[in-house]
Amino acid sequence: MRENVEHKPVKERCILVGIATPKVHHWLASEQLAELGRLAETAGAEVTRSFLQRVQQFSPATLIGEGKVNEVRHALEEDNAKMVVFDDDLSGSQVRNLEERLPGIKVLDRTGLILDIFAKHAVTAESRLMVEVAQLQYMMPRLTGAWTHLCRQHNGGIGTKGPGETQLETDRRMIRKRIQELKKKLAKIEDARESQAEKRNDIFQVGIVGYTNAGKSTLTNRLTGADVYVEDKLFATLDSTTRKLFLDGENIILSDTVGFIRKLPHNLIETFKSTLGVAAHADCILEVVDGSAPDYREHLEVTHKTLEGIIAPETPRLRVFNKVEVCDEARRTELLQNYPEAIQISARENIGMERLRSTFKEQLEIWHKKREDAAAKIKEEAEKPWPEEKRAPGIYEV
Repeated sequence: MRENVEHKPVKERCILVGIATPKVHHWLASEQLAELGRLAETAGAEVTRSFLQRVQQFSPATLIGEGKVNEVRHALEEDNAKMVVFDDDLSGSQVRNLEERLPGIKVLDRTGLILDIFAKHAVTAESRLMVEVAQLQYMMPRLTGAWTHLCRQHNGGIGTKGPGETQLETDRRMIRKRIQELKKKLAKIEDARESQAEKRNDIFQVGIVGYTNAGKSTLTNRLTGADVYVEDKLFATLDSTTRKLFLDGENIILSDTVGFIRKLPHNLIETFKSTLGVAAHADCILEVVDGSAPDYREHLEVTHKTLEGIIAPETPRLRVFNKVEVCDEARRTELLQNYPEAIQISARENIGMERLRSTFKEQLEIWHKKREDAAAKIKEEAEKPWPEEKRAPGIYEV
């Protein structure tokens, strides 16, 4: 009998390219390139090697210098790799120029890679709609030149508007129309979420936010006993997940949101704001930080910048440093000294959970007190005697 042989999918081999400019320190560019490697692995690629070039300014034609392009081409041949991924965004013309210099090689940038991951991990109708909007917005500025083989341009003037330009404008109109349709569908989903939030007005809600792969889903599972999908990859989950936590005879709603990442394009953040809407309606924000990450401070900064304008300033915020089981003593001491109000936890090893639950109880009591005060104020206003109307001088009642 023949044995069933399991055929594993062959991973695409790729090379990464990063750039360090005078505005970006070498150590930061190295960390960003390492993160790009994790993104590539999440997308299912195998990274064979990485290049990091120091430049004074980007090359308008190929982003990197001609010498580095040749070096990358030789490396692709040696490693039998068929894809190169840049850590910075490429324009449409830069992609075409690089593809001409690297024949047969797929050229991607960081945003294109992230969108590919989003497309693979989108499960619900909402996340699929959001991904499609982001993909179309990404594609729009890269359409230019896609139809140049059809153009009949002769030094400008009469007759220069060939069928290529007509096709380009047609494509743009179709994409704009499709984006409008998708945004209308997303608006309906957002309206439904708004009405759900109003129905939950009498339940304390906690919005969980943080950098991607900080352990938000693992923490949700630990607190609620749920089975939210967990994997040690960037963007393992895209959809907001809502679970109930039973605490002192009351239900608390925990809402896990999509993770953040550095160098995320503005339009992508805008597209995923509806997912972050659950945090905007929360009575308390729980920020989860990977305490073991070497660049955790930048993770904090990225999270704060992403949430600007979404979370009300008066909304209480709690911070937990997760994964302390893999932190050394020096890191734990550093976190305690710099962030004394934060709770150090391990969602995986069940460390610090009781303290976190106690903090939830404190916030729940504060929330109840605010609601009681607000109700008392409304009652007081309602029971006030109706003020007597002031009559103008010389006017008397007969």
